[in-house]
Amino acid sequence: MKKLFFAAFFALIFAACGNRHNASEMELLIDRNMQLAIEQYKYMSTLLPPDRLPMSYENGEFKTSGTGWWCSGFYPGTLWYLYEYSGDEQLLAEAIRSTELLEKEQYNTRTHDLGFMLFCSYGHAYRLTGNPAYKEVIMTGSESLSSRYNHTIGAIRSWDFGTWQFPVIIDNMMNLEMLTWATRESRNPRFHEIAVTHADKTLANHFRPDASSYHVIDYDRESGERVGAHTWQGYSDDSSWARGQAWGLYGYTMMSRETGDRAYLDHARRIADFMLGHPNMPDDLIPYWDFNAPDIPDTSRDASAAAVTASALVELSSLANEPRYLDAARTIVKTLSTPTYLAEAGTNGGFILKQSVGAMPFNSEVDVPLTYADYYFVEAMMRLRGL
Repeated sequence: MKKLFFAAFFALIFAACGNRHNASEMELLIDRNMQLAIEQYKYMSTLLPPDRLPMSYENGEFKTSGTGWWCSGFYPGTLWYLYEYSGDEQLLAEAIRSTELLEKEQYNTRTHDLGFMLFCSYGHAYRLTGNPAYKEVIMTGSESLSSRYNHTIGAIRSWDFGTWQFPVIIDNMMNLEMLTWATRESRNPRFHEIAVTHADKTLANHFRPDASSYHVIDYDRESGERVGAHTWQGYSDDSSWARGQAWGLYGYTMMSRETGDRAYLDHARRIADFMLGHPNMPDDLIPYWDFNAPDIPDTSRDASAAAVTASALVELSSLANEPRYLDAARTIVKTLSTPTYLAEAGTNGGFILKQSVGAMPFNSEVDVPLTYADYYFVEAMMRLRGL
């Protein structure tokens, strides 16, 4: 018995040492990546026109957008994370400048993406500075987002184009955190109620029995019933678009944290298990752009879907007390840190990651850097550092 006891004891000691060694390796990797990210974003800032924000870098062309584009908040959001990591005053100045470009978007009621646009920018700005002016922008933006909520349907309308009656996309889960925050800050329960109702409606209608997600659900305006299930950026209506699965994973993990609702946590775990256990998920955990793309393995991987997934898995591992999710997040970060996906300093238009896919069906932003891939990659590393 003594021999068994000491064998078990030393096995635990060696395992602990091994885990610490692995953690140290990850810390060093993250530090190298963050230093590269700082260098890249300082370089990118020199390429930007004063009133524009980065989108991508394609065929040697640096592509930018105005503040009304759904990705406009990711560049300032990444800068805020890099400033939080480094304390670099140059990054702070650029974070403030680029954030304040978006001020007018607080009044934008024509988009469901205000969470991406304002909470990824002004949210971090307020968190790190406490500036009350930033808080007011987020509160006004929350009112604007709430104006798109339909009580009959119980969801926030995603798009104003197309032939759908009332389209809701899985991406919209990502915009709910701003509303739960708004209730905490204002003590007005309406924002939280809208977020929860939308999450519940999405949970009931967006997901198949295996926990995979449709991209677009169309609702009848009069009855609120589901009348169609479609895709816009995936391979087909019945396929599993990779970034859509990542949005769902992140969204329900976040809603579990925000509400404490076990149903959201259990659903996030089901999505994670679907993704990680899918037969078409590569061993390095960088998914193909759609899990059901017909030309796998001879098709594009999506670094942006991987980055969103990694960030979500770090948080899910803590909420669910599941080390395997943390192991998967670390694997993704390690793979994204290889030359296949990580840019060299002074290249790639200043973006950190390569090889993302925006919308394959439209041949739009295929195998290029994307600003949200960088944001969630940096967020994943910041979350890993915070463990």
